[in-house]
Amino acid sequence: MTYPRTDRTTSLRVPEKLGYDVEAANAILDEAHVCHVGYVAADGLPRVLPTVHARLGDVLYVHGSTGSRAMLEGRGDGLDVCVTVTLLDGLIYSRAWFHHSANYRCVIAHGKARLVSDAEEKWTALERIVDTYGDGRAAASRPPTPKELAQTAVLALPLTEVSVKVRTGGPKDEPEDLDLPYWAGVVPLSLTPGAPVADEGVTAAPPAHLARAGATVQS
Repeated sequence: MTYPRTDRTTSLRVPEKLGYDVEAANAILDEAHVCHVGYVAADGLPRVLPTVHARLGDVLYVHGSTGSRAMLEGRGDGLDVCVTVTLLDGLIYSRAWFHHSANYRCVIAHGKARLVSDAEEKWTALERIVDTYGDGRAAASRPPTPKELAQTAVLALPLTEVSVKVRTGGPKDEPEDLDLPYWAGVVPLSLTPGAPVADEGVTAAPPAHLARAGATVQS
């Protein structure tokens, strides 16, 4: 299954890196912990909001303070946004400056985000966002109080206008540069969890979801 191509999801350069596969987009969105929400505020100035996110089916949810510009402007008819998620997989060292690059997996989603007003949908979205910290984290921590819930807003973006951009492989130097005496290659990068450090006063054992997330758990 693929997303339809639109003017906003069609690249003017390197189209070979671009794709519209739904499963590929979902995998990137689910692996990433941070997204960036771009929008034009009411004052006409562009803003980009970094925040955590979670996907439920074909809807992407992001949360923030009820007093933030994005959440305030998402009321009513919603807020036109561009959401970007990027996973950096490696640095490309080329022989020439021009061809230095990076290996990455990126999702860009366009659309109108709405402020979630339904209480059940909001609770489900927040629970899923907390579970992105580790499967089962929501059940292993205190849920929000009514006051905390009132201070938290959630935007929902239907995933309908989406593109996937991926770069893999090594340097792409010019043929005439291949014999130059410079090192070229790839330095792989990955986000790896370290050993959890318990907060002062914690007596509970490390939860199982930390191990499932790949962290080295020491009890």
